[in-house]
Amino acid sequence: MEQWTAERAGTIRVIGTGVMGRGIAQLAAAGGLTVELADLNPEAVTDAVAHIGAMYGRLVDKGRMSVVEADAARSRLRPIADPLGPADGCDLVIEAVREDLETKRELFAAVEKVCGQGTVLASNTSSLPITAIGSALEDPSRLAGLHFFNPVPLMRLVEVIPGARTAGWLTEQLMALVRRLGHEPVLAPDTPGFLVNHAGRGLVTEALQILSEGAAEPVDVDRIARDVLGLKMGPCELLDLTGLDVSHAVMESVWTGFYGEPRFRPSRIGRARVDAGLFGRKSGEGFYVYVDGVKQEPPEVTAPDAQPRPVWIHDRDPEARDALTALLSGAGVEVEDGDEPSGRAVVLVTPVGESVVDMVGFRGLPAERTLGVDPLGGFASRLTLTVHPGLSPEAGRAALAALLSTGRPVSVVRDAPATVAQRLLASIVNVGCGIAEQRLARPEDIDLAVRLGLGYPRGPLEWGDQVGAGQVFDILAGLQDATGDPRYRPSRWLAERATLGLPLTASGTAPADLVARS
Repeated sequence: MEQWTAERAGTIRVIGTGVMGRGIAQLAAAGGLTVELADLNPEAVTDAVAHIGAMYGRLVDKGRMSVVEADAARSRLRPIADPLGPADGCDLVIEAVREDLETKRELFAAVEKVCGQGTVLASNTSSLPITAIGSALEDPSRLAGLHFFNPVPLMRLVEVIPGARTAGWLTEQLMALVRRLGHEPVLAPDTPGFLVNHAGRGLVTEALQILSEGAAEPVDVDRIARDVLGLKMGPCELLDLTGLDVSHAVMESVWTGFYGEPRFRPSRIGRARVDAGLFGRKSGEGFYVYVDGVKQEPPEVTAPDAQPRPVWIHDRDPEARDALTALLSGAGVEVEDGDEPSGRAVVLVTPVGESVVDMVGFRGLPAERTLGVDPLGGFASRLTLTVHPGLSPEAGRAALAALLSTGRPVSVVRDAPATVAQRLLASIVNVGCGIAEQRLARPEDIDLAVRLGLGYPRGPLEWGDQVGAGQVFDILAGLQDATGDPRYRPSRWLAERATLGLPLTASGTAPADLVARS
């Protein structure tokens, strides 16, 4: 096919006037491209043009666009009656129709017949293989994925996905075009979930695993994810927002696409809740109940009626011990100094990648008055108290009252081989490392895609570096050893870098660095 450059691209056609099609057209017209907007329903095209024009008006009102710029952008919107009308003058055709493989294949096969040799074809699919879509074309080298995120004007990330037969030059030009429109492109593999949805499996699948074990309630998982890990939304409220019917289908698709990879294993909870119609906001009930669209969240834990008792903190991690001692002492809690706890003291341990029960057994601590406090996050904004079956309720209430006296909210969860925050973080990092290990994307692209596409405070690899690759490895190894579940096996990327002291964000030396190829 003929080659074009992003700099000279002037006209594109967007087929499909739903939320994504409208957003792509709005962005492209504002970025200086002439946009032919098409749909099988002519009324939908008229509505879309009016909607986009109104959006430009809002941007003018907010001072983010001048009147002249808005008028110019509106003038570049051109409704057309037939999506399959002659497209010789189009540099690019983007489809944004429903997520169905046969629908997209049929559409592109028809579009190819009305395009010039130099017209590039792009699918905005969020999950369907680009190679499979392109197999319907006479010239699959002209097709690539161009996956925008909703809402398109605000979500700066765009995944550029070459299929197995996509022309080599095309990927770079599409990335340049995305930059021209003011967005950030990332090269993504044509594998299940591409890059963002693949990386996003770490959080939600582990959250559902935690729920399936009865280790924590949805609200506690969400609060810990927000307050300890710094996520904008917890995994359960995120699933409620996207709709569990949609999210569970993606989980099953990614898991199947990677031939049963245990790290991506969906949850029985997800399937049961989908069957029950508990989709989330759209159905009025999911992990939360919604009244007039507003999430009904249970109140925070309040201080129990408990007799004050001194606290003794185990010194497994001196830094965590000192930080917790300072926090409790500052709240007026008596913290014992000795090498052993007194007979009345509540014992607090700070486990990483092991359970309180294991620490009790290995270190000879009094089980009936020993609890865990997660050290991840440095006790800064929320405390997580872990409870095992052998604990005395009276000692547990005394510990809870002591922690609440610090002014920090406290989540009370069941003891497990690792705490909720540790499990979520280790899963996020390990999935990101798995992507890097398979060379599906560059480390910097993995982190960029997760920050922009998922809104995490850090990418998984840089997050692992901040916490420490060795500590993440220990959490996963402890979980795998305790449960025997292969979902927790540390990726080689993580294991090698933890052993060698290399950053997770560095590719390191590869065979290609030693071998000269002509």
